[in-house]
Amino acid sequence: MRWEERISAAIARCGAPLCIGLDPMLEHLPQHLPRTPEAIVHFNRAIIEATAAFACAYKPNLAFYLMHGPAGIAALEETRRLIPPTHLAILDAKVGDIASTTAAYAEAFFTRWQFDAVTVQPYVGEEGLRPLLLRPEHGVFVLARTSNPGAKELQDLVVEQNGVGQPIYQVVAQRVRMWHAQHGTCGLVVGATYPAELAAVRQACPELPLLIPGIGAQAGDLAQAVAAVRQGHGPALFTATRSVIYASNGRDFADAARQAAQSLHEALRQAFQN
Repeated sequence: MRWEERISAAIARCGAPLCIGLDPMLEHLPQHLPRTPEAIVHFNRAIIEATAAFACAYKPNLAFYLMHGPAGIAALEETRRLIPPTHLAILDAKVGDIASTTAAYAEAFFTRWQFDAVTVQPYVGEEGLRPLLLRPEHGVFVLARTSNPGAKELQDLVVEQNGVGQPIYQVVAQRVRMWHAQHGTCGLVVGATYPAELAAVRQACPELPLLIPGIGAQAGDLAQAVAAVRQGHGPALFTATRSVIYASNGRDFADAARQAAQSLHEALRQAFQN
């Protein structure tokens, strides 16, 4: 099954396009759990089991595992095995390098760890990312307009082409659309915290899959984000992390995560029906 078909199938099975980030920070784990890398697996297992009915995808961030060395990598590998085959597994790595290095990333992320998709930086261009783009069953989400407050420092800089000025994030989006037309494996990362920019990207790239962080702890407006996305027909995944996995730091953390995920699932379902 090709990448876009896999996204659509996962969303249809779940009933809402909710992706849950798995970014374990030892200092934020429930109080009764030890502050060890091994506790990450226990925590992630409980979160996944509690929320699987309401999420269509999970997104571990590589940095939160690498920081613990070999024990963290082991926790990431076990976390990947815990994500059900019915759900998408997206590795948030934000890599971007020359083609020989990217080929090694592709082998690690897609073949060895068997993630379904990965996030990347666009700065090296299509040639550098090609080893990832050439795998038709996998997805590559390219950063365009990120959700952090400092995103505008570079992403809003205006680039003039043929006498017309556009912010860099729009230039990136349009270029990625060209890559997607060639490979069929691209998507864009655009934050819900900037609904006007999200709408501009969706209008320019109506068919591209989108990965949209920021509807949870970053307080992006879910209704505005959904309205922006509905200008096109490509699939979109809305990501929440801290608001779900850290909904409680007590022994009820899994139940609290389930309730938070269920609430977001219902809000997304209703927003797309309206």
